[in-house]
Amino acid sequence: MARLNEKAYEILVGELKKYGQKSDIANVEAKMVTEALDKLRADPGSPASFEDIKAEIIGHFEDFPEAVVTRAAKANGGESKAQSARQGTRQSARHQNRHTSATAATAEQSKPPVRGLWAYIAGSVAVGVAAFTGIVWIANLPYPMIRKPVAETVPILLLPSYINMDRNYRAATSLVEEADQLVAKATGPEDIERGAEKVTQAREHLDQLPVWFLGYEPKMYCSLFGCSWRFTFDEFEAARKAMGRLEARVFQEQNAQKQLQQAETTIAEAKLAYDRATTGAEKQEAIAQWQSGLDLLTQIAPTPLAGTMVRPRLAAAERDFKVVVGSTEKTVQNATFIDAAKIFAMQAAVNSQNPPHSVETWQQIIGLWEEALDRLRQVPNNAPGYLEAQQKLAEYQANLATVRNRLEAERRSVQALERANVLIVTWQELGLSDPNSPQLAANLPKIINELEKVEPGTTASAQAQDLLKFAREKLQQLDKS
Repeated sequence: MARLNEKAYEILVGELKKYGQKSDIANVEAKMVTEALDKLRADPGSPASFEDIKAEIIGHFEDFPEAVVTRAAKANGGESKAQSARQGTRQSARHQNRHTSATAATAEQSKPPVRGLWAYIAGSVAVGVAAFTGIVWIANLPYPMIRKPVAETVPILLLPSYINMDRNYRAATSLVEEADQLVAKATGPEDIERGAEKVTQAREHLDQLPVWFLGYEPKMYCSLFGCSWRFTFDEFEAARKAMGRLEARVFQEQNAQKQLQQAETTIAEAKLAYDRATTGAEKQEAIAQWQSGLDLLTQIAPTPLAGTMVRPRLAAAERDFKVVVGSTEKTVQNATFIDAAKIFAMQAAVNSQNPPHSVETWQQIIGLWEEALDRLRQVPNNAPGYLEAQQKLAEYQANLATVRNRLEAERRSVQALERANVLIVTWQELGLSDPNSPQLAANLPKIINELEKVEPGTTASAQAQDLLKFAREKLQQLDKS
């Protein structure tokens, strides 16, 4: 859950836009408050209360309407002004009790001790130093209503603020220059990451500069310590714009590095899938993925670092694609030939199951094997799938030879059975016309000889075995008689 929801954000930003129209400085301060609200909107945690929201605004716009803050806090679901006030009252009471005790203790300690005047003077000096330190601390609080009068009347009291401003400004400009060098002359992703870190640090230092002080030059401080800046509105805007441009360059480089990594991962996965593919469809899918990775490489923005890294990698990837895959159209076509051959071979194997089969069925099976072989012969000898096609070609030719032998065996067996049946009919007619004819016994060996020509595993085998048994029994009976 974000600390500031969209409704409350829109209420506050709408009012800030009105304030930003008053002057250039007000516009800058409105932008900075908006950035603070953006961060509050992005941070997870409990809903921001009235005091939380007010704390982000009051340092820049002391006359910001509390009614708007109250309405935003209510829309955000945080503590209202009344709840925050009650909480603040309780905290103030506890603080007052501690302050009263501390004051009493201080008063007790400030009494001239018995040990003499010097101890009393030392205590008085300590109290005076503490009081002066408190005044300096108050004068340097980050509130315009305090600092502006002090800057105009007693600027020496703002010396800590001037020192802090000088330190932050120097640090910001130094970090921006360092980040610019890292990004512009990056030799690897690590330089981009370091540049991004420097930009973040520079923005933190720049955000520490008091925007309300634009146009105020600390003349006394600069005369003593030498300032390289005037902290004008133009100078501040130039620093912010330079920061924005650098952040955009870092973002582009980081985005390009992510795209480069994604493209290389896609190509590596495609290569692995292509090597493991066993069918034309799988190879075609791997080729499409490989081509997608190449397309990603060509679409990467030509940033200084990514552009330098992409060119050699794209050339190497395209070279590997041509060597391994060759022409996509030819590769897919050859894979299709092999897959089609496998389909015909599978159907032929299915049709060959559960023999015996008729001559017509064996002829159909032979036709399927021949179709499979015809597809394999269309794969050229320079194609990536040529070796696989040759292996299948040898396997299918052996299967075709086996099926042809089965066909010839079926054809011979059927013809032998037909001849035996003709002889049996003649034998039966002779037996009816002359039961005692010696030709009956003489003709049975001819019938038996034809029946023995019927080969096992054919459609004629079962009938031939029955007739063969009958003929042998009749021959034994006639020989005995």
